[in-house]
Amino acid sequence: MREMLRLAASALVVLIAPPLYLILDLAVVGRLGAVELAALTVGTLVLAVISTQLTFLSYGTTARSARAFGAGDRARAVAEGVQASWIALGVGGLIVVVAQLSAPRVTAVLVPDAEVAAEAAQWLRIAVFGVPLILLAMAGNGWMRGVQDTRRPVIYVVAGLVPAGALCIGLVHGVGGLPQLGLHGSAWANLAGQSITGATFATRLVRENGGRIAPDWPVIRAQLTMARDLVLRSASFQVCFVSAAAVAARFGVAQVAAHQVVLQLWEFTALLLDSLAIAAQQLVGAALGAAAFAGARSAARRATIVSVAVSVVVGVVLAAGVGVIPRIFTDDDGILSAMRTPWWFFVVMLPVAGVVFALDGVLLGSGDAAFLRTATLAGAVGVFLPVIWLSWAFGWGLAGIWSGLMAFMLTRLVATVWRVRSGAWVK
Repeated sequence: MREMLRLAASALVVLIAPPLYLILDLAVVGRLGAVELAALTVGTLVLAVISTQLTFLSYGTTARSARAFGAGDRARAVAEGVQASWIALGVGGLIVVVAQLSAPRVTAVLVPDAEVAAEAAQWLRIAVFGVPLILLAMAGNGWMRGVQDTRRPVIYVVAGLVPAGALCIGLVHGVGGLPQLGLHGSAWANLAGQSITGATFATRLVRENGGRIAPDWPVIRAQLTMARDLVLRSASFQVCFVSAAAVAARFGVAQVAAHQVVLQLWEFTALLLDSLAIAAQQLVGAALGAAAFAGARSAARRATIVSVAVSVVVGVVLAAGVGVIPRIFTDDDGILSAMRTPWWFFVVMLPVAGVVFALDGVLLGSGDAAFLRTATLAGAVGVFLPVIWLSWAFGWGLAGIWSGLMAFMLTRLVATVWRVRSGAWVK
């Protein structure tokens, strides 16, 4: 249990550091004015969507590296990181080229205001040069988690974000003798931070592998096969949450605001549960690599117990604070009233999420990405989306939307529990 919590703590720091930096970035840029703040929001949204779709570089690499590490082959575990890094550079370079060509059109689609769209495009054209470095860091996190190196990823992420935060303040407002670049200063600070983090991960990889960094095409092809499944899984999540926001917006300003506040709390809780899932992935992958099948099952049970316990504690806090916590975000009576419905759905859904996140980690650790892809797509297309659009058609409001989210989670619960109990993942 102690080992699981140690691994989860490291993963949690790495997961929450970027959102915390974004809060600082928004606060700094927000003092420039509404146009700049809106432009930053659009630009960071585009980068977030790109990053979310490419998390296979961390999750997929962790699964493969952990297997090799558990089998006692650290060199092969690190080599998985080398090949993932080649994918990161290739995909990242392609994204940079596409973004330079299409940034104005993409931002214009996302926001109708021409001035905001133009500012967002300029921000994006600078910050997107950091995408290959972001992807290198993902690959680095992947193989380091696989070999259960918990200290260095935290150091590397903090080493990039701390100077980025200082540069953001300095370059945006011209503090400390730095040039005052306004919104563009935020993009340059972002790029600087990602460059430092990506470079530290890459340097460690080269040293760890003795300078052997040649591409291994069979390994790259195998990683891309898992990547396909994980990208489709991530895309289905994005479609679900974007659809939920779109339908909520059709019920009025108060409803969409209430929905977004509760959804932000859900996403923060998801980071907490995801850190436990990552720990489960590491331990299960290593156990299966060592052919310690009983150990893998034991890790799966422990991960589920801890994850459910954490989700229940969070649920109790939210239930007890239903009259207080929402007021942290707004004092608008209309929004507060609308928030009650999704709030209770969220509380009830938490224990279900605790099981689902833990078992997702277990199945990812076993390399069962194809099953997770199919189960998630089935839940999204067969359950969630029909409920969401029926709630719009029949005016079910936020109750309909969050019923869809609950049904989606229950579908994933049934699928993952069945899969784990079948034993098909222990191989």
